[in-house]
Amino acid sequence: MSIRASSSSQIESLVASLSAASTATREAAVARLTVMGPRAVERLVALAGSSAPAAARTAALRTLEAIGDPRALTPALDILADAGSEPAVGAAAAGVARVFLRGRRGAAAVDRLTAVALDRGRADALRLAALRALRALDPATIAPVLASLAEDPSTAMRAEALTKHTSRRATADPVVTVTSAAEQGLPEGTGGAAALRKALGAVGEAVPLPTLLRVVERLREREAAEPAARREEWTMTRAAAHVALASRGSRLGLYDLRESLEAATTPLPVEFLAALSTAGDVSCLEPIAGAHARAKNAWWRDHLADAFRTIVAREKLTRRHAVVKRIEKRWPQTLRELWASASDKAGGAGKAGGAGKPGGAGGPGRSGG
Repeated sequence: MSIRASSSSQIESLVASLSAASTATREAAVARLTVMGPRAVERLVALAGSSAPAAARTAALRTLEAIGDPRALTPALDILADAGSEPAVGAAAAGVARVFLRGRRGAAAVDRLTAVALDRGRADALRLAALRALRALDPATIAPVLASLAEDPSTAMRAEALTKHTSRRATADPVVTVTSAAEQGLPEGTGGAAALRKALGAVGEAVPLPTLLRVVERLREREAAEPAARREEWTMTRAAAHVALASRGSRLGLYDLRESLEAATTPLPVEFLAALSTAGDVSCLEPIAGAHARAKNAWWRDHLADAFRTIVAREKLTRRHAVVKRIEKRWPQTLRELWASASDKAGGAGKAGGAGKPGGAGGPGRSGG
């Protein structure tokens, strides 16, 4: 696939950011590279197989998992086969292999993951990642592996293997629903959006962050294709996906939150602001201020102000910060209102206020079950 010079330069810059010391910088790069998709695969594969620090290689593999390009499978299997690989890198490679378990090369992925899960010489973290990847298969398929691990010397491996499928079913269903939405497509039919929304609220930490980001991307595409009368239910579901990301401390979805605020002509579901209040950073303040300046709805203005106040308090910003100065220059009256809110409620720093309560009373777009 040919890559324009400007695109190639952007990919190089983002891939370089995967080696940054800052977790936030790495997460932002993962998000952008995931959106760029197949164009970034060759550079990501090169980084994943290099001698770069484990954090950078892990980030590259997580991005490859989210993109789901077949070119990622061979390097992932090679990493899993290398007994000298760092556990975190190997665990990320297991996530890549899981994506292809049901594909044309599924047998190779199953064999390699099984070998790692059964290898008592490998780190527990890696073995657990391999076994959990295999859980994506039907229970009968992995029954022999579970039987072998039931007497494993590792307490962690025995506990994972002995967990009954019947007892896992209720908690596994949300994982299956969310993973399927990311890898195969959004659910169709009446109630599909509500079912996915419910799964997103129940999935906890059981799916990788890039999988949640892929769901956000698919939902965004779906909203754009739906007529106005049917768009709201998918917007509410995208909001729930953002809450799932933010609740795990991830900033992967911030670019979408910012762009949603910039494009909004009516109030968004309250969960968007809950996610902003939980994970938002300085880059979110200008979109919030712009939305506040345009807003006519009092509820929407109040919740935007709460989100603004929460981020200002968390980031410990002053009026001298460059972003605050830009807001003042562009929307002076808005900043006066927002800054007064931040000052008046400084005692509540770190709390999300009304915006921190998904489905809070009084707001539009409540996303119950």
